[in-house]
Amino acid sequence: MKPLAPLILSLLFLTSQTVLSFKREEFRNCHQTPFCKRARSRSPGACTLTPHSISISNGDLTATLVSKTDEQIRPLILSLSVYQDGILRLKIDEDYNHPDPPVPKRRFQVPDVVLPEFESNKLWLQRLSTETVDGESSPSTVVYLSDGYDAVLRHDPFEIYIRDKKSGNQKLISLNSHQLFDFEQLRVKQEKQDSDNNEDSGSDDNWEERFRSHTDTRPYGPQSISFDVSFYNAEFVSGIPEHATSLALKPTRGPGVEKDSEPYRLFNLDVFEYLNDSPFGLYGSIPLMISHGKEGRSAGFFWLNAAEMQIDVLGDGWDAESGIELVKQKSIDTFWMSEAGIVDAFFFVGPGPKDVVKQYTSVTGRPSMPQLFSIAYHQCRWNYRDEEDVENVDAKFDEHDIPYDVLWLDIEHTDGKRYFTWDPVLFPNPEEMQKKLAAKGRHMVTIVDPHIKRDDSFRLHKEATEKGYYVKDASGKDFDGWCWPGSSSYLDMVNPEIRSWWGDKFSYENYVGSTPSLYIWNDMNEPSVFNGPEVSMPRDALHHEGIEHRELHNAYGYYFHMATSNGLLKRGGGNDRPFVLSRAFFPGSQRYGSVWTGDNTADWDHLRVSVPMILTLGLSGISFSGADVGGFFGNPEPELLVRWYQLGAFYPFFRAHAHQDTKRREPWLFGEKNTRLIREAIHVRYMLLPYFYTLFREANTTGLPVMRPLWMEFPSDEITFSNDEAFMVGSSLLVQGIYTERAKYVSVYMPGKELWYDIRTGAAYKGGKTHKLEAKEESVPAFQRAGTIIPRKDRLRRSSTQMVNDPYTLVIALNSSQAAEGELYIDDGKSYEFLQGAYIHRRFVFANGKLTSINLAPSSSSKSQFSSKSILERIILLGYSPGPKNALIEPANQEVEVELGPLMLEGGRGSSVVTIRKPAVQVSDDWTIKIL
Repeated sequence: MKPLAPLILSLLFLTSQTVLSFKREEFRNCHQTPFCKRARSRSPGACTLTPHSISISNGDLTATLVSKTDEQIRPLILSLSVYQDGILRLKIDEDYNHPDPPVPKRRFQVPDVVLPEFESNKLWLQRLSTETVDGESSPSTVVYLSDGYDAVLRHDPFEIYIRDKKSGNQKLISLNSHQLFDFEQLRVKQEKQDSDNNEDSGSDDNWEERFRSHTDTRPYGPQSISFDVSFYNAEFVSGIPEHATSLALKPTRGPGVEKDSEPYRLFNLDVFEYLNDSPFGLYGSIPLMISHGKEGRSAGFFWLNAAEMQIDVLGDGWDAESGIELVKQKSIDTFWMSEAGIVDAFFFVGPGPKDVVKQYTSVTGRPSMPQLFSIAYHQCRWNYRDEEDVENVDAKFDEHDIPYDVLWLDIEHTDGKRYFTWDPVLFPNPEEMQKKLAAKGRHMVTIVDPHIKRDDSFRLHKEATEKGYYVKDASGKDFDGWCWPGSSSYLDMVNPEIRSWWGDKFSYENYVGSTPSLYIWNDMNEPSVFNGPEVSMPRDALHHEGIEHRELHNAYGYYFHMATSNGLLKRGGGNDRPFVLSRAFFPGSQRYGSVWTGDNTADWDHLRVSVPMILTLGLSGISFSGADVGGFFGNPEPELLVRWYQLGAFYPFFRAHAHQDTKRREPWLFGEKNTRLIREAIHVRYMLLPYFYTLFREANTTGLPVMRPLWMEFPSDEITFSNDEAFMVGSSLLVQGIYTERAKYVSVYMPGKELWYDIRTGAAYKGGKTHKLEAKEESVPAFQRAGTIIPRKDRLRRSSTQMVNDPYTLVIALNSSQAAEGELYIDDGKSYEFLQGAYIHRRFVFANGKLTSINLAPSSSSKSQFSSKSILERIILLGYSPGPKNALIEPANQEVEVELGPLMLEGGRGSSVVTIRKPAVQVSDDWTIKIL
């Protein structure tokens, strides 16, 4: 038994964590972060480096960067690599062969993010050309990048940029055009030198840094890197999640910006009740920025670095007093600062926004293909109390005719916060509980966090201790921090051996009480340490091969997510697609599952900011994301909750979640009218599951997000550039949220020249205009784009798995040419057989009064085949004048009726629409249907 006093203290400490709201003083600002403070104090023109010994080695351009003013600075090694599709990779690192003084250790290069197959896309450089660019006094080295683009290494002053030959050799992206590059080199503290040199003695925080009551040692001194990146002819930049802010990033320095304005911070943190409209870093970090300008031109820059990063977006005129004469080409300048690591940067030439996302995900990986059930509706709370509570909630969904697919259990389901266990009193029969849900086609998710309870009777802790698998503190002992179980240690997931060991824990033998219908939630994996600096792990903690935590902090949750996903893959014999939700994320997280936007709050501002947050994640490769519907903290008023369901039904990841201190808020607890409205919102999601699943397959093959900014689909429409209240779902649906209480009207901008059709009523609206519409309580405005075809399933069941063989409806929205097209992707919804060709992929084309179904799946000699019993039961034509009475189906040579019918079978409003009833063709077959 624990001594009473420590037990009470620990309980008080943990209880306090549940009620803390965001307190700015508990987190560092730039002035309190030594590397950020130093970097921000630098002036344009400060860089003294110049490239020497430029040559080709192993197909790359290589050079040494040497200081023009200080011979004591070790040279740096630079390499430029060219890849297919117009991707340029820049690496700058220490010269580990330099003898005097030698480099004390290798700097951390992030492993397991760049795809091995990407490396095979390298174009081996054969020659370099030297030319004097734009009449400059010093030469530049030029290499071919792709058709229309060159990469230029400018010698003096040092600069790297991509030029667009199609636009008169204008710059597209540059690094160090303002000469802000700085690379602090590793060194070892020397006591004699310290006594003689006040700078090295630690007075300027060289060898340690303090924040509040915490001190982190710096055994190798400062090791930060900073540089400027400019995006030319750009109207705005976006990306670098995760922040609760607008999609177009606002300036953080420059005229008109407050002097104490903070940079955008990338440092994975456990943030309670995070602030809206703030550059403060949240749970994940992806150092990818995308620019966009007039004429639909996009470019991208990605820095693969896992240390804390701070990024300034510099407003016009920020450098007006620098005295440096720069090229007068319009640009958005940015300033990137990182505490450690190396320069491992990628330049993406686009030219369109979709091209940039495809290029980025060719480096870090396409999103994994989710199971069908996981893109349906999820019901979660911290916590469902016990098995009886689970059974009652499940039954209530059926009683109220509300479908759902997944019920979640938070930390209280465990035996004393020991993961992979069940509370023996509250959850004595976990397998039976899961099997009852599975009988209805439903699944369960349980939480498994990275902190391991330090309890010698806990087998997992005992084994990890004996094997030496924990992260160490600066003294080399197992790191001991506080989280939900109290005293906890953290597995060193950067080590592949430990990740493999962790994966074995998800076997049915090791995770006793788990079943094939159980999947996993990784929370707190930033990692969260309640008594650590900024509720995080100390920067001087030590990982595999002596890597300091400061070097890999932002990737810790990524490796944990990876290990968990691979564990479920192993559990299923390699043929069951894992579902793992992670709070922390990093480049490449899209390969291992979904993420969500963390601990949001039940208010209208957090509903609104959820849209740019999810859009930014999608631009950064993470398609499968969402926000907690209703807000995690607080008690939403019924109107806010309903509006959140109506919007959340279009999120890629659709989950309701709530804090344990909130009132219960299952969909049936707010009166009959609100239950009906929430039911209808959830029904819309289930109706559109075929469309969503098709989009997830598109993301899986191309990297394109499911939920997209308007400007991704309409890249030349400048009105869309600042619009992050509306979004596209794929290329066919436009959704506008309602973000104010008791709204009577809502303004919706509909881009393009074609019509848009209300998905509930079929009413048509002209494109290229802002429409003032009545804010109806039944739904948020959502419209189908003319010229598209959307597949639906209109029969509503208890869960998505019970809809598998149900018939399809095609909604054809005709454009001004009376034409439209769309796609449908189907597979078994759960296995990897689709990789062997076991899937159906159809393109539907309507033109000249005829609908044609075309096979897009490649012919395969593989034994893996997939067939569907589903037929097409309705075809709806929007924008087609009534009149024809029949349609002819070929090759069956069968006539069917054309008549007026409802657009939606449930909850629909407005006029009837032209409908081809019961064509009864197999969805997997080739056929044509011609209107007579």
